[in-house]
Amino acid sequence: MSEDKGNYTGSCLCGQVRYRVEAFLPVIAHCHCTMCQKFHGAAFSTFAEVEKENLLWLRGQEHLTSYRAENGTIRQFCNHCGSSMVFISSFNQEAATVEIAIATLDSGAPLVPDAHIYTRSKVPWIHLSDDLPKFSAFRKPVPDG
Repeated sequence: MSEDKGNYTGSCLCGQVRYRVEAFLPVIAHCHCTMCQKFHGAAFSTFAEVEKENLLWLRGQEHLTSYRAENGTIRQFCNHCGSSMVFISSFNQEAATVEIAIATLDSGAPLVPDAHIYTRSKVPWIHLSDDLPKFSAFRKPVPDG
C-alpha cells in the first residue's frame, strides 16, 4: 500500500493548535491499549502514521504539552483544551514518524483503519465485529479460536 497524498488539515477542540498533513502512511489502527483508553477517556483511539516531514504545524505548537509515559511513549496534547494530538511510540523513538489522532482531522481525509491493536486490553463491552485484523499487542496476530 502506498502513501495517501493530499493536503489534510486538523486542529484541537479549541482551535489553538492547527496542523496540515501532506501524506499519510498506510498504517491506521484502532488502539485498545489501557494508556489510550485513559488518555482519551474512551474505549479506544484511532491513529494514522505520518512521516515527520509531512506534518506541518500551522499554529499553536507552543500550546502542545508532552507527557512521557513510563514505557517511553510520548503523547502530546493541547494545554488549553486537552485534545490529544500526537503520540510517538516507545517502539519508534528514533523513527522519522509520528501518529496523529485522526479524530482531530477536519473532514475530507479518506482514511480507513487497517487493524485493531492491543485487543488484549479492550474494554469488555466493545465487540469487534468488523473484518479488520486483530492483534493482541502491537501488530502481533491473535490466534483464531
